[in-house]
Amino acid sequence: MSRSSSTRSSGGNSAGGLVSLLLAVAAVLLAVTALMLAFERHLIYFPSRTLALDPAALGLHHEQAQLLAEDGNRLEAWLLPLAGARHLVLVCNGNAGNMSHRLDRAREMQRRLGVSVLLFDYRGYGRSQGAPDEDGTYRDARAAYRYAVETRRVTPADLVLFGESLGAAVAVQLALEKRAGALILESAFTSIPDMARAAYPFLPPVGPLIRTRYETISKVPRLALPLLVLHGERDQIVPFAQGRRVFEAAGGPKRFFAIPGAGHNDTYVAGGAAYWRALGEFLESLPSRDPVTNHPQQMRGRSSP
Repeated sequence: MSRSSSTRSSGGNSAGGLVSLLLAVAAVLLAVTALMLAFERHLIYFPSRTLALDPAALGLHHEQAQLLAEDGNRLEAWLLPLAGARHLVLVCNGNAGNMSHRLDRAREMQRRLGVSVLLFDYRGYGRSQGAPDEDGTYRDARAAYRYAVETRRVTPADLVLFGESLGAAVAVQLALEKRAGALILESAFTSIPDMARAAYPFLPPVGPLIRTRYETISKVPRLALPLLVLHGERDQIVPFAQGRRVFEAAGGPKRFFAIPGAGHNDTYVAGGAAYWRALGEFLESLPSRDPVTNHPQQMRGRSSP
């Protein structure tokens, strides 16, 4: 009897210990999840207020511009014009740093592709007012578009929207609202909930609770303008498969280029000549015609951008 009681007692203690451990692990996971949701924006946006350099430091002629978003936020921008260029590339940045960290690539765009470039900072980045959020980034991209088309009188057919990482989601939204000649997406993700699942697979599914969406995958089927999607084969931040899914779901004429040997932040360096050739061939393929739009009123011929 004593041996039997001892065995039962030992087994009960083991089971109780296991249950306690599982409950503790569950409590920790729930606490981490709650913290992530509470500080959601801090896990998505990583702005830098300090400009690392200005265009003049790289020998780039530029014009500084101050943009006004629809809600009154003032934004900083740099126009890098190139004499004789047909295309203006409007760059929607990723989620980290600011526009000064895109100057080297802008210089290479000018040198290798013969394009003018417009860089701007989202609210909360660089010297732009405010704090970033999803709707705000969309407003800021529209402000940059208005500057290009209304102030600088760039023909929409000659405007190329370029979005990197989070900026790819911003550029997709802009392409659905405004007329443009083409769209280039680099290191694009499908959605923020998908990224959360990929980055934190050990946490409970929180997709429906995430307020910031950037639902690129549900938007790209409505695209009609020429599209180039590029993604680093070794991207350690945005899974290559997500970029491929964005491409496969997209409507309109499209191309996909897997950047050989590239991660997330070294695309145009690691990709080398092949990267720039893919961009150049895409731009050369664009027809000289009226820009494609996804906006019904514009498709009926209204002239406002």
